[in-house]
Formats: sequence, C-alpha cells, structure tokens
Amino acid sequence: MIEPHAPARPGTQPPWAGPARLPVRPSTGRFLVLAGVFVCAACGLVYELELVALASYLIGDSVTQASVVLSVMVFAMGIGSLAAKRLRWHAAAGFGAVEAALALIGGCSAMALYAVFAWTGNWGGLWAQGPRCLLVAFSLAIGLLIGAEVPLLMELIQRIRRQDAGGAVADLFAADYVGALVGGLAFPFLLLPFLGQLTGTLLTGTVNVVAGGSLVLGLFRRDLSRRGRWLLVITNLTVLGLLASAAVLVDDFERAARHAVYGKDVRVALQTDVQEVVLTGGDHGRPLDLFLDGRLRVSGRDENRYHEALVAPAMNGPHARVLVLGGGDGLAAREVLRHRGVRRVDIVELDAGVVRLARHDPALSSLNGHVYDDPRVHVATGDPFDRLRAVRPGSYDVVVADLPDPGITASTKLYSQEFYGLARRALTERGRLVVHAGPVSSRRHVFWTVVSTVRAAGLHTVPYRVGGRAAGFAAGPDRAAGTSGAPRDWGFVLATRGAAVPVPASPGLESEERAAERTRVAGLAASTLVHPRY
Repeated sequence: MIEPHAPARPGTQPPWAGPARLPVRPSTGRFLVLAGVFVCAACGLVYELELVALASYLIGDSVTQASVVLSVMVFAMGIGSLAAKRLRWHAAAGFGAVEAALALIGGCSAMALYAVFAWTGNWGGLWAQGPRCLLVAFSLAIGLLIGAEVPLLMELIQRIRRQDAGGAVADLFAADYVGALVGGLAFPFLLLPFLGQLTGTLLTGTVNVVAGGSLVLGLFRRDLSRRGRWLLVITNLTVLGLLASAAVLVDDFERAARHAVYGKDVRVALQTDVQEVVLTGGDHGRPLDLFLDGRLRVSGRDENRYHEALVAPAMNGPHARVLVLGGGDGLAAREVLRHRGVRRVDIVELDAGVVRLARHDPALSSLNGHVYDDPRVHVATGDPFDRLRAVRPGSYDVVVADLPDPGITASTKLYSQEFYGLARRALTERGRLVVHAGPVSSRRHVFWTVVSTVRAAGLHTVPYRVGGRAAGFAAGPDRAAGTSGAPRDWGFVLATRGAAVPVPASPGLESEERAAERTRVAGLAASTLVHPRY
C-alpha cells in the first residue's frame, strides 16, 4: 500500500503558521486541487497504457509486457511515495517539479521507445534488448513520479484547510480514481484512434505540465520564493517547448523511423481499426512485402511456396466448399481457386483494411490474382472464432487456418482446443483442416503444442514442415528478435475427421513429414482458452 500522508513527528512544526493565503476562497481552492488530482491521475494512466500498448507492438507478447510495466510501476509508486515524505514541507515546489518531470518523461516516452527500436533493434547482441531495458526504465521513472504526487497533494489539501486524515484521503483518492477512469477510457477511444501513440502521448504531457504548473503558480505561489516562481515558470515553458517541438516533428520522425524499420521501399502505411498495415516494394521489379503490426506476414520472395504448402495438401479430396480463416490478402484463396471443382470460397478476415488493400492495391491485387473479382469468393470481416461458432455443422469440405503465428497474444484463442473443436464441427465427414503452426526449427515447443491441441479436439493429424523461407524481418511474436532471429521454415498441421488422413498428393510431402517428425517434443498438453500454453 502507498502511504498517502505521514504525520509529522510530535513537536515538529511546519514552516507556515496557518493556512495558505489563497487568491480564492478555501472551498474553491480545495475544488481546484482535487481537479488537479483528477487531471494528473488521468495523465498518469495514459502514460501507463501507452507503455503497455507500445511495448506489445514493438516487442511482442502483450501479457508479458503488461505484467512488466504494471509490476515495475506499482513498485516504483511505493518508493516514490516514501521518497516524497522528505518534500512535504516544500509541497508546492516539490509538486511543481514532479509534474514538470513527469510531463517531459511521460510525454516523450513513446518517441524514445520507438527510436531505440527503429535504429538499434537490428544491431544484435545487447542492443537487441534496448527496447526492453528502456521500457523498464520508463516504467520505473514514471512510477516514482506518480507515487510522489499523492503525499504532496495531501499536504497541499491540508494547507488549505486542516481536516481529519481519513476525510482528506477519501477526497483525494476519489478524484484520483475517477481521473484514472477517464484517462483509461480516453486512451483507446480518443487518443489512440484519432492522434496515434506518439502525438497522443505528447498531448498528454502538455496537459500534465499545464495542470501542474497552473495549480502551483495559481494557488500556492506565495509558498514559493520569487526565485522559485521564476524557476518553475522557466522549467514549465521549457517542457512545453520541447513537447511542442516534438509534436511538430512527429510526422517526419515517424516516417524516418518507419524507413529505419522497413527500409526505404515503404509504399503504403496506414493504421486501421485493428493494426498498422505497411506495404513495401511491389513496383519497379521489387518484391512486395506486407507487414501487420510490424511483423512480416507476406513476402513476395517466398509467399508462393508458403501458400502452396498450406493449401495444396488439404485440397486432396472433396473441396467444393472452402473456408479460409484469416488470409484477407487473398493469397490462400488464390491457391484454392487453382484446383478444379471449387464452387465457393468464404474468407473471414478480422481487418477490413487488409481486404481493401487486397482488392485495390495494384501490386497486392496482382499478386493474389484478383481473387476478389471471382464470383465464387465471398468475404466477411470479423473474428474467425465467432464466425466458426455460427457455422452450421458439416458446412465445409476444407478449412484453411491462415492465421498469425501462435504465441502472439491476440492469436492465442485461434490456436486453442475450443477453436479446433469448432473447426471440426464445421467440416464434413471427409473434410480436412490445415493449420499454419509457425516455424518448426526455431519454435519446436510451440509447433508441437499446436499438434497436441489439434489432436485433443478429436482430429487426426499429419504435421509437416517446409523449408526455403527467405531471410528477413522476424515474423513471429517476438519483434525484438530482429533479422538474426528470423525463422527459415514453416510448420503446418493437416488434420481430418476420418480415421486416417489420406496421403496428400503434393510431391515430396512425405519427406517433409519425416523432417517435422524428427523435431517432435513429446508429452505436451493442449492449449485451451483458460490455460493457453504458447
């Protein structure tokens, strides 16, 4: 627990003899202090959520990053609260300094994290851990400053009118928690969609320094010396100038950082309701690459090998009706339509922005063979899990799960036993399911967990791997791995409801099965919604 207010030792007198001389009535002054608590609490939670969101995007595994940020920040808040006890006789000056530092550090944290990731993330060695180390450092610094706010604000409230500690704590924490609610809702619904992470955090810093400076200079300026007042004014103006300069340059900064991450061939970069979508190359003979939230999802150098290996084995048998889960880029559907006898292909893609690009971007639509112009192709946007729950039993001959790598938190439920149980229900008696299960050589545990999970859903499995993956940006859940950690193969699981999976017609697949079998990890439990194991 954070100690909000520690009473002075017996016999110790504060440097003031009576209540603060305010330019307003005490009731109005008290209201303004609580309003300042409200604003500062909202800003503090925005910094916290921004660190979690940006770390999940840049580093990966949102559960781990959220746990690191929250635990470090709460620990630091306790330390900051204890340290602030030494400043309680100079509460006004201390609070002004804390808010200025918090606004500068919190407001610039997103740009600093993005810069370190963009320009040092591919250096390898210790530099590869730079974003993680900076994340912990920012969590610690912001937590210390947020923790220091509470004792100082308690002292300021008591400067207006002395009251019992319980009542003051109740008022202070009520304003603090309501402000945290507003900040928590403003981040995902206002700041992130309309301003983005960088500009939104800079704006939050601006609000923070204005609120803190106005409270001290407006209400408690007589508690500061003349020199102290001018020093606080100059400090706040400097922080505002730095934040404003960063806001002016944020577009150029983001463009340069994007080029540092993706190269100079960035052709399309947009933030959809779901994720960041970036297309590079695709013109003047350069291969097209599609990145989703910074992870390479499609590479024009090797996508044909991946999609052929994903789709062809599953098409050995009845395949009149095919369901593609994910695959909004249209490339899996392109492979499906190369087989005769296909009457209908249903695509379920979470991100409508990817579908629009696959329809209208010249390079991507050319790569997918303009599949969305084929009357047999029908697309729906939504969660694949929810779509499978609504499918009537026995609706499809083939289900193709072309989904992001397992281990990305948002994808975990799409690699669960419950998900594969729904897929099994959607298949006909002779139906087949094929699952992209991530790289085998670099993530054996994850791959064989997928196999165990599919089997636990009552399906018979044939795991296989295909090599020849082009070296490049890491496609898995850990963005910090960089190109040095980029996988060199793909792993797949072919499954059927029947007693035995028919031998796929694809030449050489038997050797790919044997190659996967040599990597087997035995005894792995299935992953479920309530107990994910990736």
